[in-house]
Amino acid sequence: MQEVNGGIIALLNVSPTSFDVLSQCDLGGNELVHFTNAIDLSRRYEKGKLNIAAIVSESEVMGTAGISLWETLKKKGMDAIPFFLLCEKISDNLNRICLQAGVAELFAKPLEQEQIEARMKFLMKYWPELQKNTDKAVSITYKPDFLKRSFDIISSGIALILLSPVILVVVIIMKLESKGPVLYYSLRVGTGYKVFKFYKFRSMFVNADAKLKDLKHLNQYNTAGNGEAETLANSLCADCIAANESKCRNPMYSDKNTWCEKQYLGNKKQMAGSAFFKLKNDPRITKVGHFIRNTSIDELPQLWNVLKGDMSIVGNRPLPLYEAEKLTTDKYAQRFLAPAGLTGLWQVEKRGKGEMSEEERLMLDNTYAQNHSFWYDMRLIFKTIPALFQKENV
Repeated sequence: MQEVNGGIIALLNVSPTSFDVLSQCDLGGNELVHFTNAIDLSRRYEKGKLNIAAIVSESEVMGTAGISLWETLKKKGMDAIPFFLLCEKISDNLNRICLQAGVAELFAKPLEQEQIEARMKFLMKYWPELQKNTDKAVSITYKPDFLKRSFDIISSGIALILLSPVILVVVIIMKLESKGPVLYYSLRVGTGYKVFKFYKFRSMFVNADAKLKDLKHLNQYNTAGNGEAETLANSLCADCIAANESKCRNPMYSDKNTWCEKQYLGNKKQMAGSAFFKLKNDPRITKVGHFIRNTSIDELPQLWNVLKGDMSIVGNRPLPLYEAEKLTTDKYAQRFLAPAGLTGLWQVEKRGKGEMSEEERLMLDNTYAQNHSFWYDMRLIFKTIPALFQKENV
């Protein structure tokens, strides 16, 4: 791409149709410039080679080029530049979320030239002044009150200390039984759309999924009709393939391998709730792995997530990236305005009532988001202390 000396409006993931509308707008003489991705944009900005008047990205609020992209750019020191989002749908709740994130404006498609021109010109001109007058306390990152955060630190710290003998024994036995790291993690979206590493204890042998082809004759489910089992190791989901990604955008990590979490759970759903490759006495799972899964000890590393501040003891369960991206409507997005937690309202309501539908769970997440407080959390804890470390069913 050629060097640009004047002011520019950086475009990320902007479609030809949207570009046509933008190109017809009077945007103060700034040049519209496409960038391959955020890395390209931030790298050139950090080198001082760009005079950026604004950034325009086309994505849903929870899409890969939406809020999460803006959070990344802000960390690169680009928070003083007005950021505009072009979306398919807008609601009061999404507007509120974008305001909290520091997004300058959210435009719904089909784009209206007069609206784009008026709002972008105004905000580009007065953005520095508007930023000075913005309440600095407003942030996309949820900040718990003193009592709640103190309770999280104290309770998770005490739990880790009291359970340290159990953790130590599990780690030693795991190391004696099989080689490899004791932890693995997947990326999850928590409060305020913050993406973090969600930890668990490893319960399988190293390179377990790479061994699936050697175990296909034991599979209880015939997905191809010929006894062949689908191996998910190093595979990509349909979304990643469509986006021409060489690596999965929704990975799970363990050892030196990654797996597509969306592909895994998609196959799990296809097989009516079974594991994507279900075996009787699955030889990939270690003896320790069977025990820690059945007792939910594999979830204990999430106490570290609580201590770090990624999660709270009580809150809405953090979601895999691809699930969070779907919850962009006013009906569901509110759940992300509450803290992420080990346990929450839907776990309390579920106990003794059988399976709960996804719709019911999401509505309870919203209910918690509307009512959460330290004392509300205490009520939930006392109602169901056994649910605190309930095994996650995703």
